[in-house]
Amino acid sequence: MSRTLTAMSGPVSEESQRGSPGALVSVISNRTSNLLARGALLFSVGVFLALVLNLLQVQRNVTLFPPDVLGSVFSSAWWVPPCCGTASALIGLLYPCMDRRLGEPHRFKREWSSVMRCVAVFVGINHASAKVDFANNVQLSLTLAALSIGLWWTFDRSRSGFGLGVSIALLATLTTQLLVYNGVFQYTSPDFLYIRSWLPCIFFAGVITMGNIGRQLALYEYKFLQEKSHQD
Repeated sequence: MSRTLTAMSGPVSEESQRGSPGALVSVISNRTSNLLARGALLFSVGVFLALVLNLLQVQRNVTLFPPDVLGSVFSSAWWVPPCCGTASALIGLLYPCMDRRLGEPHRFKREWSSVMRCVAVFVGINHASAKVDFANNVQLSLTLAALSIGLWWTFDRSRSGFGLGVSIALLATLTTQLLVYNGVFQYTSPDFLYIRSWLPCIFFAGVITMGNIGRQLALYEYKFLQEKSHQD
């Protein structure tokens, strides 16, 4: 009799546990906390890269900020790192989401060593724009464009990654033009509507880099949840 009751109660309890509101709330809360954790990490990475890369540009006198908006020891406006961090978090969360929506999972070089090399190449591209002397801005722009596309081909090769990179780079360039036009900061020797012509290439490379970081974090989270579910 006890065996019969146990056999009858087993499936019912499992089914009720799966369909219970508490289990659903727990799943949603776990996903939300994981999403917030990924966003916070991406924000931190974006702030750190913004400080380092802006320091390179200021040392070369590529960017100039008015004295009244200097807000940090890195000679940068105070709002630049938070804005870059927010954009990095949005981009890093958007890339894996778009991969799922488009049914185009990112399967190319999915390991942390590849992501670290991508970050290194991105910093190298920024270093070249700030340190290497070119004959003219056209030569510099073409060189950085080739390097940026090479970065996408080496570490991404997805159509969604390229499309989002171009779209976000154009939007960021337009925003920068508006900021320069309103006198928030300025570029030395601008050659394209108040800004440097190579700036879209830097934005494109940055979007690809943060997108790869976001994809790898999403993949790591998926593997962790899969292992946890198997253990349970």
